[in-house]
Amino acid sequence: MERMESLLSQLGNLVWGPPLLILLLGTHLLLTIRLRFIQRHVFTGIRLSLQRRRDGAGEISPLGALTTALAATIGTGNIVGVATAVVAGGPGAVLWMWLTGVFGIATKYAEALLAVKFRVRTAGGGFAGGPMYVLERGLKWKWLGLVFAALTAVSAFGIGNMVQANSIAGLARESFGLSAPLTGVVLALLTGVVILGGIRSIARACEWLVPFMTIFYVLGCAYLLVLHRESLPETLQLILRTAFSGQAALGGFVGAGIREAIRFGVARGLFSNESGLGSAPIVAAAAQTRNPVRQALVSSTGTFWDTVVVCAMTGLVVVNSGHWTAGIDGASLTRAAFADIPVVGPFILTVGLLTFVFSTILGWSYYGEKAAEYLGGPRVVMPYRILWTGAVFAGSVLSLPVVWNLADITNGLMAIPNLVSLLLLQGILVAETRKYLWSGRLEASESEA
Repeated sequence: MERMESLLSQLGNLVWGPPLLILLLGTHLLLTIRLRFIQRHVFTGIRLSLQRRRDGAGEISPLGALTTALAATIGTGNIVGVATAVVAGGPGAVLWMWLTGVFGIATKYAEALLAVKFRVRTAGGGFAGGPMYVLERGLKWKWLGLVFAALTAVSAFGIGNMVQANSIAGLARESFGLSAPLTGVVLALLTGVVILGGIRSIARACEWLVPFMTIFYVLGCAYLLVLHRESLPETLQLILRTAFSGQAALGGFVGAGIREAIRFGVARGLFSNESGLGSAPIVAAAAQTRNPVRQALVSSTGTFWDTVVVCAMTGLVVVNSGHWTAGIDGASLTRAAFADIPVVGPFILTVGLLTFVFSTILGWSYYGEKAAEYLGGPRVVMPYRILWTGAVFAGSVLSLPVVWNLADITNGLMAIPNLVSLLLLQGILVAETRKYLWSGRLEASESEA
């Protein structure tokens, strides 16, 4: 097991080397410029996401698509991922996570726009879309679409399944003394009950679960920041200073420079908000929308809520607590920070992580399922759901480093073909944005344009 962990760690460092970091951040920056800082329209996207009107072709409401995507993105990365980034890359990693989120809004917008633009109607009357269809129909590179789908179908078991189950199993053991197998069985049963109903069942569950879990967790973070408000300015200075110098919690505060701060900040930022990964546009393609730009604006708000708000608050809480220097990592570090809330602190974190984990498992089950369907047709859907449910149990009992390193590797590989499609089709992104947003025709349908 130690040799496997070492090998996966080396592969993770190779995948997340300078080329991928430059490609990811470069895409974020380029699309921000080409789309005239689309981030300024994030509140328009929030307004659209709150509308209950269902018009245009699609299977689920825009809010259902957003909450399903948020269910997949607001997960253990917001709690455990932030903590591991701080330990491995120093407090400065928090800033790089936040910047990845701010500029990643443009990339999330672009992914969703192309997904709706190139989606297809399935034989069963539903819709299917995502980077695999963009690569096939937009670039005529079906071979690369197959590569992306294969990476997604496999990657889903890491980022969206086993990492999530592993985190909640560890916290349940520390908080309540529950064994990992017992936690795995309960999670697997709950997962199976929801995902067997397909995307409509998943969307209904997420529309209820996501607002509750986000507000509940954010209020806990806000309380901690108010409680320790005297040290907050010093914490902000530490994050800003070490983002450009590096400072690790382990190894006597040496050995982690700016490269580590960027590497773990960006990697955990992508793990958390998934901008550039190509996952969220898969569910965006199922949304009922009048035109691609409307749903793109709605989808882009997912990165805002996930990283700009939730991850930033977690990062501030973890660094501000001072526990990141105590030699603990993962859920244990965040748990130590929340222990400062008398009596109910561990309960808030446990409920937050439980709901985050469960919702992420639900959202990613759809991503993996659609990727598998692209590869093997409708007949593979039910076997994939069954395999997914079993993997929830397996993830509960695996080693944390193995699971995290595997997720980092598959995430990086999955992002590459998606980023390629965004860069090569940026002309379509600009044209569609000009047609509907810049011209003031956001309410126009595709038939009217």
